[in-house]
Parts: sequence; structure tokens; C-alpha cells
Amino acid sequence: MCGIAGLIDPRIAPAVRAEAIDRMCAAMLHRGPDDAGCETSGPATLGMRRLAIFDLAHGHQPVRTPDGRLTLVFNGAIYNFRALRAELAAAGWAFRTECDTEVLLAAYGQWGAGCLARLRGMFAFAVWDSAAQTLFLARDPFGIKPLYYRHDGARLLFASELGALLASRQFSAEVDPLSVSDYLAWLAVPAPRTIYREVFSLRPGESATFHEGKFTLSPTWSFGAVPAPSELCSTRAEFVHQLRSRLDDSIRAHVLADVPVGAFLSGGLDSAVVAGLMTRVTGAKLRTFSIGFSEPEYSETNYAEETARHLGAVHQTRILSGAEVASDLPKILAAFDQPTGDGLNTYYASQTARAGGVTVALSGLGGDELFGGYPSFRHTPRLAHWLPCWHALPGFTREIILRSLHRRDTRARKLADILRHARSRQEVAALQRAVFSSSSRRTLLHADLRATADARSPFHPALTELRAELAGADAFSTVSAWELRTYMADVLLRDSDVMSMAHSLELRVPFVDRPLIEWLWHQPTAFKFDPRQPKSVLHAAAYDVLPPGLAARRKRGFTLPFPLWMRREFRPFLDETFSAASITRSGLFDANAVQRHWQGFLARSDTREWSRVWSLAMLIAFVNRPPRSSPA
Repeated sequence: MCGIAGLIDPRIAPAVRAEAIDRMCAAMLHRGPDDAGCETSGPATLGMRRLAIFDLAHGHQPVRTPDGRLTLVFNGAIYNFRALRAELAAAGWAFRTECDTEVLLAAYGQWGAGCLARLRGMFAFAVWDSAAQTLFLARDPFGIKPLYYRHDGARLLFASELGALLASRQFSAEVDPLSVSDYLAWLAVPAPRTIYREVFSLRPGESATFHEGKFTLSPTWSFGAVPAPSELCSTRAEFVHQLRSRLDDSIRAHVLADVPVGAFLSGGLDSAVVAGLMTRVTGAKLRTFSIGFSEPEYSETNYAEETARHLGAVHQTRILSGAEVASDLPKILAAFDQPTGDGLNTYYASQTARAGGVTVALSGLGGDELFGGYPSFRHTPRLAHWLPCWHALPGFTREIILRSLHRRDTRARKLADILRHARSRQEVAALQRAVFSSSSRRTLLHADLRATADARSPFHPALTELRAELAGADAFSTVSAWELRTYMADVLLRDSDVMSMAHSLELRVPFVDRPLIEWLWHQPTAFKFDPRQPKSVLHAAAYDVLPPGLAARRKRGFTLPFPLWMRREFRPFLDETFSAASITRSGLFDANAVQRHWQGFLARSDTREWSRVWSLAMLIAFVNRPPRSSPA
């Protein structure tokens, strides 16, 4: 696990490029406290910070091929690197280390961009080819590891974090009003945009080449291209048996490391499955970590501790108070790479795990997306089913209903957006994760920026590509793909990367495993999902490692007691953030509209609106935070 950076510009002297890379890498010290490196080859200078996971004494980056032609920097983990190493050694490649980095470089040298189809893992990497004078960039299929870039003609900058790009001092960053509108809609800025103008992210499953000033993007993985298995499961029992085998295989791959490995453990099914299979696969006593609160209606510590006792794990529970989190908010905001309304739970779970002696932790992230754990798996098909009846109503009747919805709360306005714009299941899926409706976004933004909101489609930006990829997909697969590509990639995985790496912890997600997901993709939906008992098949596949009674627990998202803390411990921070002076300083919002949201939240006993208010506060606080000081 590392932070990587690069600057390709023939107009800049190598020494100046090296200074910029040193600043970029210094800004990512938390991503890699164990080692640093910088190499120049012609117009390209590449750098890295290393968190040592494999072959701790070696693995220095950047790494070059023996002939000096290819230079690589790499962030992530290749779980099948030992099998690839044997294949490449048979083809004549010699290896000096036991690291996945050296294997990745040889794989690119042997197969070029074709190596991506052979990689099992999470990755973002860059390879400079000095003979072809070309840079190749790639990101894993599901976006576990980030890669940001800025291309302005002859020059290309890239890095694992936006803060590292800013530390280069090669450009002035400006907040992008279009991205602000997107953030209000989706709780994050969807790739390829970022919060800054002219700074972009590679999409999940995308690669790029940079040659003589031209930057070319290419998709490298898509749902539409997933190969069908030689045989599909014909019975549920067969499916459960094969699923267990593939889950065990994924866990075996994800626990590989030369450093201590632990697991996050909430009170839910997904993390219990991961921890239980880790215990069974490794045969060792597992270290597990959870976060709890003194507010019993939000804390699942009893359930997590029950699972840990069942597994014989060495378990550590950290009880967070609202006062502690409130005092940490400036530090947490400083860790943000982009504004987010999520991620604080991962921040503290990662901090606890790192302090507890592990360098790698496994998470249950991805289980809901693969096995139908979200309400969207029920609501999206239902709404899509009734759309023809809705559109068959007389126009004036529909308009009366829509106007009534717009006069109600934010959730009602979101439903109005779906009814007004959606014509298909894909379009419902492209709207169902919206946070603020189109009309709410327009109202919130400063008058000078409302035209930007009007210019944005009401649909998620991924609609065009996913509509094509999912042609012919059934309802379950459609929702699963949307959750994987949007909410998981843009919010959950991005925040997990930022918050875990803030504490120099490598976070792995064994459910987000390409062989597992590709196998699941074509299997009969009836085996994967029962709307009466969501994720029952996952429980069946791992029942022997789970504590009794787990299946009967009510599903609840793991979140902090925000509705309570926002009225108490967070109140001074939020009052300041939502003050007229703060809102005006951001330059983005209408102060009266924003304050109405805040005051409305305080006045209501209904706590459902907390996430919208909190996400708005995080955006204002992010824009107003002091500029990051560029490391010397």
C-alpha cells in the first residue's frame, strides 16, 4: 500500500520536477511511512511513499526493469502475485524480491495493458516507458484504490490524493461549481470529476495513456464484458456450496501479508462472515476491532463482542463520545481529500485497529451490494414497475401530485424527481441515491451558481455508460451494478481509502473481489436474492462460522449517533459552519436557504434529515478550511 505521484513535462528541469514530486510524496507520508523514492527518466519523474506489506526489507519504489526501459510506481495489493511470479519466471523474468510490485512490473512488461485481465487485487499504478515516451495509468475494476490526474496539454500530473496534486504547486486549485452541484446530489463528487476544476479521477476499471501531450482514456473492465461461466448453478444448494468455496478462496487471498492482519467487526452479517471465514481459513486467533457509543440505540458493541467470543477472537471495542469526535473534527476535516458526508466510522475503526497492532484490516464492505442488503433492491424495481401506470395518468393529475410532493420534505421532493424524469428501471436506478432533489439543489446554491445546477442532468452521470453495460440485465443485477459502480465506488470505497490511510492502515475488502463478482454476475438471481430475507444466501454459505441468532438481527447501518450529537456536542461547530459569515465565505450558497435547513432540523423531532444537513455542513467546512500547507 502506497501513495504514488508523477509529473511528466519536458519543459521543466529534472531538478524542479523532483522537488515537486518530493512535496507531493511528503503530503502523503501517512499513506507510506516506511519508505520513499523518486526516479527521473527523460521528461518523467515518478515518486512514491511505501507502507510495507510484503517482503518488508525490499520492495523499494519506483522499480525499473533490468534494461531500464520501464519504471513503475504502484499503490495497492496484487493477491495472485505468487502465481503470476511463477508464470513469468517460466517465461524468463528474473526476480530479486518477494514483492507484488516487482511482479506487477514484469506482468506489464510481458503483456502490456493485457496484464490487467490477469490481476486479482486492488490497484492504481503508473508505468513510464522510456523507449516509447509513454505513460500508462490504470485503476482496478471497482475503484478500491484512487488515482487522480491533471492534464493541461504538454504536462500531466497524477497522484493517489488530491492533496498531493495541490502540494506540487504546479497549478492553482479552484472549486468547481458543477462538482458542488454533483456533491449535493450524490453525497460525493462522482468520478471522473473531482471537487476541483480540471482535476479528474480515473474511473473504476479504466486506464489511460499519455504520449506527446495527448491523454487517452480506455475502459478495461465492464459488467457487459463479464464472461459467462462454463456452467451455471442449477439448484440453490449447489449455489450455496460454490459460494462458500469462492468466499473461502477470496479470504485466503486477502489475508496474505508479511505484517499482522485483523478485521473490522460490527454487529452485522457481512463483517461477521469475513471474520468467521478468516478464523476458519487461517486457523489462527484473530484480532478484531469495533466502535461503540454510550447511546444504546446506536451501539452494536454487544453484538460485535458476541461474535468475537463465538470466534475466539482477541477483540477490542472503542467507545466514542460526542465530545471526543467534536474535538477531532478539525483533524478529520484536514484528512478529507474531498468533501464527504460519510467516513467518520472508518476513521475511528482504522485508528483503533492501527493502535491495536495490525497493519492490514479486512472489512465486510460490498456484501450489501452483492446480496441485496439495501432498500434500493426492493424500491427500484417496485417504482419501475409502476412507472407506466404513473405516466398513463392525465398530465394535469400528475402535475397536481408533483406540486404537492414539492411542498413537502426533501424525501418527497426526491420522489417527485423520480416521477418527473424517470422512464425506465435504469433511470430510476440513476435517481434513487439522490440526496438533495434538483429543486433543492437549485434553492441552496448562490444565485450566481444556479445556472450550473440547471445545466446538470437530474440523473447520475454514470447513466449513459451503465445503460449500455446493463442492456438486458434483470432488476436485481441492475441495482447491484448501480450500487457497486456509484455509491460503493464514489462514497464507501473512496472514504475507506482516505480514512484508513490517514492512519497508515491497509484496508482490504474481500467481497469486492473480481473473480467472486464475475462468478456471481451470471448466476440465477433467485439464488442470490430473496426479497423476504435479504442476504439469506450469504448466511447459509457461512452458517457454520457465525454465532447463533445472527440471522434474526434487524439490519441497521453502522453510523455514529449523528442526530443526537448534531444537537449537542456538534452544535457549536454546526452553528459556526451555518453562520451567515461562514456560508458567505464559501461563495457557493444562499445563506437563507442553508440556514432554513439547519433550523428546520433543530426544530423537528424527526431525525431522518440529519444526513442531508451533515453533508451540507461538510461541504461548507471543506471549502472554508485553511489551505493545506505545502510540505517543504
